[in-house]
Amino acid sequence: MVGKMSRWIKPLMFIIAIVMLNVSSQYFYTRFDFTKEKRYTLTQRTKDILREAPKDITITVFLDGEMPSAFKRLKNATHDLLADYKSYAKTNIKLIYIDPISGLGAEEQNKVLTDLDEIGIKPVAVNIRSDAGLTQKIIFPMALVEIDGAPMAVNLLQKSGGPATNYEENITNSIQNLEYTFSSAIRTLLTGQMARIGFTEGKGEPSNLQLYDAITSLSARFNIGRVDLKIINKEGLDSLKLLFIADPKVPFTEAEKYKINYFAMKGGRVVWAIDQVRIQLDDLQSGTPRLATNSQLNIDDMLFEYGVRINYNLIADINSALIPISSGPSGQGQIQLVPWLYYPVLMPDSLHNVVKNIDGIRTEFASTLDTIAVPNVTKRVILHTSPYYKVYDTPKMMSLQLLEEETKQEEFSRPPKPTGVLLEGIFKSVFLNRPVPDGITEQYEVPAKSKPTKMIVIGDGNIFTNQVSVSDNMPFPLGYDRYSQQNYGNKALLLNIADYFTDENPLIALRNKEITVRLLDKMLLRTEKTKWQAINAIFPLFLLISFAIFQHYYRKHKYTK
Repeated sequence: MVGKMSRWIKPLMFIIAIVMLNVSSQYFYTRFDFTKEKRYTLTQRTKDILREAPKDITITVFLDGEMPSAFKRLKNATHDLLADYKSYAKTNIKLIYIDPISGLGAEEQNKVLTDLDEIGIKPVAVNIRSDAGLTQKIIFPMALVEIDGAPMAVNLLQKSGGPATNYEENITNSIQNLEYTFSSAIRTLLTGQMARIGFTEGKGEPSNLQLYDAITSLSARFNIGRVDLKIINKEGLDSLKLLFIADPKVPFTEAEKYKINYFAMKGGRVVWAIDQVRIQLDDLQSGTPRLATNSQLNIDDMLFEYGVRINYNLIADINSALIPISSGPSGQGQIQLVPWLYYPVLMPDSLHNVVKNIDGIRTEFASTLDTIAVPNVTKRVILHTSPYYKVYDTPKMMSLQLLEEETKQEEFSRPPKPTGVLLEGIFKSVFLNRPVPDGITEQYEVPAKSKPTKMIVIGDGNIFTNQVSVSDNMPFPLGYDRYSQQNYGNKALLLNIADYFTDENPLIALRNKEITVRLLDKMLLRTEKTKWQAINAIFPLFLLISFAIFQHYYRKHKYTK
């Protein structure tokens, strides 16, 4: 009897252990992430947001149904990420996955599309290639995050490029940004407030069309508007968190400078994107030489007091963007793309989160910067030239004939120069011991020193403007060059600055999370498809038959003895 019972003890203990393991797994969660870039590990910032969330969260993902393989990767990455969100959250997270138009007729689909568009859920049309040919399908790379009845649409597909950008590259970027996308949406809904960001106007700054992608990209998380320093009052300045002064062309009055200084002294963040030299490529298209002249913006004294000087010069950098030039007489020849040294591509200079992991920054007629020793202000260079550049003082005669000049690398080799600087600390008031200028009618309390704040100064005014199509007057994405069809890091820089300047505990590190996607070689896959299909079909059968033959002769040899 004891022998029979002991025979059942081990199997019974094994079954009990399995049951206990399954029960305990409902209460304890862990994951072992062996990937090099820790792609399946949530950042501590996200974990804090989820654990501190006091309200239930509902996340509806509309990316479902039949779709190309690239979008399936995005769907699977979203599913894995949200599973982690659900496990770490102290509150309840309800996850819903649906294809909103699956099985609907044409009329019902139109109604659903209209309803979804009203809440910000927009579809994309993609081509699906199969043995039957090429078919088009509407899919929704979108999600809806809802907290306490307040919804926020989330775009899972980062549309960072123009027409030439392939879905593989786009979706790889999108997967890298998934954690930032969901965490920022949840945080925004939980706080119930969106920081206000202003772009100055009234000084010849770029139009709304030229700033379209910058404003649109930021509007998902911030309240965006234009600011006319002539008419904005103290209350308006107090409501702002971040002010972009991008490419002004008209000198600032002392009253307008006083308002900017007040905004900085109360802790407001300021981004200066300034063209110190006035020249445009369109001025040179006629073939007539033009003089590049110095801008007179009346802000040099402010920037000097804050710790930076933008030099009156032009950078000619071998690492530059391309421009289209006609190779024939009188503009009748073939258009070709050539490097234009005066469109330098600036390089990120540090591991600071504002510029970490971003591509080169496309600029037009940029200038160098010098930093100035100012007490209580730390300076960090975030953008610089390549090691192969020249600097020309201005005024300077400019012409497209400069394209024909021979570029000798030894003449351009020198240490990189700063073109973008991050300033952080306590700034001295520019108007300390100075009278209140004419035009200031309200009572401003301007301290001698600012609250701890931040500024960025960049020696190019076009860094946040998008190109516009000549044919249909439609804007291209920020950072996309319509001539070379190349994407630069301008948009990433803009979004990083907005995050870093508006949030005391920013989520910017989430956007800089880098994931290496190791894709199959499609050409090799196509040429060797038949070989590997045959191997996968025949090799397992060969192993099975070989094992059977071995087993047969082994048993025969064993029992013959």
